[in-house]
Amino acid sequence: MIMKQLNRYLFLGVLGIGCLALAGVSFLYAYYVLSSNANLAKAGPAAPTLSEEGFSYRDLNKNGRLDPYEDRRHSIEERVEDLLAQMTLEEKAGMMFITMIAAGHDGELAERPRLNDLTSLTSPSNSELVVNRHMNHFPIIDTPKPQLLASWYNNLQKLAERSRLGIPVTLASDPRHAFGRNPAASWPAGDFSQWPEPLGLAATRDEELVREFGEMARQEYLSVGIRLALHPMADLATEPRWSRNAGTFGEDAELSARITYAYIKGFQGESLGTHSVATMVKHFSGGGPQKDGKDAHFSYGKEQVYPGDNFDYHLIPFEKGAFPAGTAQVMPYYGIPVGQTDEDVGFAYNKTIITEMLREKYGFDGVICSDFGLIHDTKAFGITILPSRSWGVEHLTPAERVVKLLDAGIDQFGGESSPDLLVELVNAGTVSEARLDESVRRLLRDKFTLGLFDNPYVDAHQAAAIVGRADFRKAGQLAQRKSLVLLKNGDAQPTLPLQSRTKIYIENIDPAVAAQYGEVVQDAAAADFAIIRLEAPYEARPGVFESYFHAGDLDFKGEEKQRILRLLDKVPTIVDIYLDRPAVIPEIAAKSAGLIANFGATDEAVLDVVFGRFNPGGKLPFELPSSMTAVREQQEDMPYDSEAPLYPFEHGLSYEQSLTVNSMH
Repeated sequence: MIMKQLNRYLFLGVLGIGCLALAGVSFLYAYYVLSSNANLAKAGPAAPTLSEEGFSYRDLNKNGRLDPYEDRRHSIEERVEDLLAQMTLEEKAGMMFITMIAAGHDGELAERPRLNDLTSLTSPSNSELVVNRHMNHFPIIDTPKPQLLASWYNNLQKLAERSRLGIPVTLASDPRHAFGRNPAASWPAGDFSQWPEPLGLAATRDEELVREFGEMARQEYLSVGIRLALHPMADLATEPRWSRNAGTFGEDAELSARITYAYIKGFQGESLGTHSVATMVKHFSGGGPQKDGKDAHFSYGKEQVYPGDNFDYHLIPFEKGAFPAGTAQVMPYYGIPVGQTDEDVGFAYNKTIITEMLREKYGFDGVICSDFGLIHDTKAFGITILPSRSWGVEHLTPAERVVKLLDAGIDQFGGESSPDLLVELVNAGTVSEARLDESVRRLLRDKFTLGLFDNPYVDAHQAAAIVGRADFRKAGQLAQRKSLVLLKNGDAQPTLPLQSRTKIYIENIDPAVAAQYGEVVQDAAAADFAIIRLEAPYEARPGVFESYFHAGDLDFKGEEKQRILRLLDKVPTIVDIYLDRPAVIPEIAAKSAGLIANFGATDEAVLDVVFGRFNPGGKLPFELPSSMTAVREQQEDMPYDSEAPLYPFEHGLSYEQSLTVNSMH
């Protein structure tokens, strides 16, 4: 009897919870539907295409006449000034914010959250951002298939066209052409052509290849509507423990400058125009020398230090690369350049860095956008997942931070979506509207130069044919092979290349792929050679966001290390290691029969080198230290300065070279 009652109560309880959950979901759905309908009802009509004396134009402000800003025959400066004079304070404020936006995976506007899309769950709807907040700069993160992405982009532009002045959207993206190990900084290629990480581009030492990459990536971006690249990173990997080394071109300033120049030219062309994807080079004035390698996304990594008095070295990639190439935009990093200016505050808050150096010394008049999350804490579902990166000004209120960023010279607030805060500051007399005009002019200038006011739309049917086009994929695959660095080839005699049909034991390699090269065996003892793929070691950090940043020591430890060494003792082993940071691997190098470094490469690319179908030619973009003691004793701002490195910067063998080297023993 008692059990029956308990079961009944349990059933009723589960039923009640289910009903509440259903009611909650229904309420939320109704809320989003009503909110979306209200927002869309506030948007005006689409801009008609009119003709005046045979000249066709889009009547963006729907006033029935041709305004200078609608007339492509006027100079860009004339168009900017005409539009600026028509903009309200709220419209100007909205333009000065850029934040992530959810892409509709069905090609339609993203007006309601999707359970499998974190951006849609944590971000306002498309219409809320465009209609209510007057925003028109957005990076995308997770994306649908190319044709649907292009369709969604067109629908977003149609919504922007219905705004009072018809100001088009500028869609932006972090890198999405490589292997994307850190979604906080880059995304895997997916449908796009797949290339090595930036470190790998530098390892090729091939500036023409890098420019070709930029040109191909530009075409793929353009086909889906991406007009702003939140890259490249011109930072230098002088601190080997830094978790963002993978996004750099290595630790040598001259090499980084050459690759940065070629990269920007590939994306933008000889000059910025309707054919271009604008680049936002980062992070001025060089984000690499993080104290102890700890990243400035987190409070314990807020300090950038210069024990080698080498601040100016980190400017070279900008001086000789980004600025001569004509980069459209610049982003400073989070950290505090300790002791380098009259105020120890983060780069974006630092007037000496932004105005005196970037604006006045280098004469840069493009857009300067802060890195993301400098004003407010980053929250999800009302829970703070990352404090604001307002290093040095943590005591200021969000409004006071906005004022300080503007005073430093920032044009746009990254990862923020609160234009109302800026409107309040102007209405209170704390910030002048004229100061907003300075920044809005620069932002409008880029939109006009890119041709967005004249035709922002793309051919969605062509997107699928252009993204991941066969020749783009082939070029990316070749670049992966060119980026591979042969660090070691045998001891007394060369081991590589292996003969086809050799018996091989494999780890972390697709057996179906390996079977195309050798006879795959399950027991290492039965193999002629083992081929294993490793990833550079790191110390795992707690928390979802923090776990993406590979930080801490660079050496394998404990059982993991011993297991690898036991295999190397058992059978001659070819080791391939993915380097998103330098790795400390002296014992592994000593015991390996062959050692290869990759910076993002498929199994096929690596095995092509192992079996001699491709002759390696990559060169290390940074040195590999010989010990963690050497790492700790090197200086964060100095390149290639660890004692007795295992492999120096520039090291890399080809098969001809390794034969020569080994014949000398």
